[in-house]
Amino acid sequence: MKTALLVIDVQMGFVHRDAAGTPRSCPQAEQNIATLLTAFRASEDVVIHIHHHTMEENSVFRADLPGGAVQPFAQPVKGEAVIIKRVNSGFIGTSLEADLRDAGISRLVMCGGVANFCVETTARMAGNFGFDVLYASDATWAYGSTGPDGVEHSP
Repeated sequence: MKTALLVIDVQMGFVHRDAAGTPRSCPQAEQNIATLLTAFRASEDVVIHIHHHTMEENSVFRADLPGGAVQPFAQPVKGEAVIIKRVNSGFIGTSLEADLRDAGISRLVMCGGVANFCVETTARMAGNFGFDVLYASDATWAYGSTGPDGVEHSP
């Protein structure tokens, strides 16, 4: 089964959020993402980077702002695809599904930021499209959130 690593939204906006003291889960996520990148690159498996470049005026994830830049350890290398998304899912408005199918990829290993938004949304859609999804929970992090009922959820 041909496998690809999807590195989702490992961007500087999260480094800035962490530096501001925002609590998060999985402090070792970046180290584990780096380990996955090293392993996939060494085995010459497919690595695909998904970057969030929003069109929202006040978002740190705009391509023209420092928060939209990729964290240095996760910079794509020659031959690795980069998918630019504008919403939570890496599949909406992108060529990701077609690219995966054209390459004969049926298994996806997902990592990055953040667990309860873009990584989860991309993983759910991948499963709905019939891909075998492996969610690297120790290479993904989350921030706390408030549910629609007002209940606070810790990272």
